[in-house]
Amino acid sequence: MSHLSPLLVQSSGICAERGEGNWLYDQEGNRWLDFTSGIGVTSTGHCHPKVVAAAQEQVAKLVHAQYATVKHPNLLELTDRLYKHLPAHMDAIAFSNSGSESVEAAFRLARQATGRPNIVVFRGGFHGRTMGAASLTTSNNKVRTGWAPLMAGVSVAPFPHSYRYGWDEDTTVDFCLEELDHVMITECNPKDTAAIIIEPVQGEYGYYPAPKRFMEGLQARCKEHGILLIVDEIQAGYGRTGKFWSHEHSGVSGDILITAKGLASGYPLSAIAASKSLMDKGYPGSQGGTYGANAVACAAAIATLDVIEEEGLVEHARVMGDYLLEKLVAVQQDFPCIEEIRGQGLMLGAEITSSPGVADGDHAAAILKACEDDGVLLLRCGHKGQVVRWLPALNVTREEIDIAVGAFAKALASTCKNQGKRCPGCKS
Repeated sequence: MSHLSPLLVQSSGICAERGEGNWLYDQEGNRWLDFTSGIGVTSTGHCHPKVVAAAQEQVAKLVHAQYATVKHPNLLELTDRLYKHLPAHMDAIAFSNSGSESVEAAFRLARQATGRPNIVVFRGGFHGRTMGAASLTTSNNKVRTGWAPLMAGVSVAPFPHSYRYGWDEDTTVDFCLEELDHVMITECNPKDTAAIIIEPVQGEYGYYPAPKRFMEGLQARCKEHGILLIVDEIQAGYGRTGKFWSHEHSGVSGDILITAKGLASGYPLSAIAASKSLMDKGYPGSQGGTYGANAVACAAAIATLDVIEEEGLVEHARVMGDYLLEKLVAVQQDFPCIEEIRGQGLMLGAEITSSPGVADGDHAAAILKACEDDGVLLLRCGHKGQVVRWLPALNVTREEIDIAVGAFAKALASTCKNQGKRCPGCKS
């Protein structure tokens, strides 16, 4: 560790040597139930046999076929397989390595296709760490601090965080749509606006699903003004919310879709999808990259789709998500410091507070440490790190959920007791 950058902040003290299913193991044979799935990346679990076999076979044949130079069979097969899961109007796909790269590819396409400079984002959104993607990110200032000025042409509108505002959903949606209209009147004229980008379920800010009526309102405004709607499905897509894409909950698919994380079960791969007619409006040569659509990553992505389809993991995520929510709500009854549980499918967040409306990131951190000591690995999110997030692999079992929630309840009991007045409502 002496030569690893001190700027890398890790959420646990684990050094994992191997993984199997939902479990991680260190060199001494200690194991942890992994309810982080690499921040939603290992969608089929660690080292699923079919994904491993596909990658091993491909490594022996061809590792790198630079896709701006030559095509390879996995690239062609993956585009055809992925197309079957896309909204009907999206029939063109471009690959990159990471979510950040694909975010930048998406708004590059939007600017080139429309000839307009501006992008509207939503407060609390996370879209990546590279210069352009970070300029669109407002979930936490750690991504933006210390290297200003960031990219120009970005306007921020409020996202319907009903919990944060303390309003019912309808009131919050009305307010946020009115404020979006106000932003377009006062600082971001629709005639200058290329795209609106949104996470249908906000990730890093605290697992907030966008209400159906809000998504419909965005779509209506985009159609009225010729603005492109970009749906960022990097964390919430690929079955995580109990539908293949999280935007399916609202029925609003947008014009450009971004996917990454769970796409290849741990291998670096991302993509954007749009209609061919829209892609044709971009500039030739504006898409590409040295490692995009790597042959091994594409093989893993094809195998990932095989597993998702053959094992029915999208529906399984819905059922297990309902079960996880039920178990967490039961724990909440004994621990009022869990002020809200929200999300969809296997993408749930538990808001930890010290008193009503007061975020408590320190307590959430203590809960995670206690869970780690008890053999369960979880993550935090939220603007103060106050949200304990739940995103196991899509093939998680009821028994594993019981283990994880049991450790969570035990951690709550011990940390609430140790922190005295921090959780005055807790029965422990």
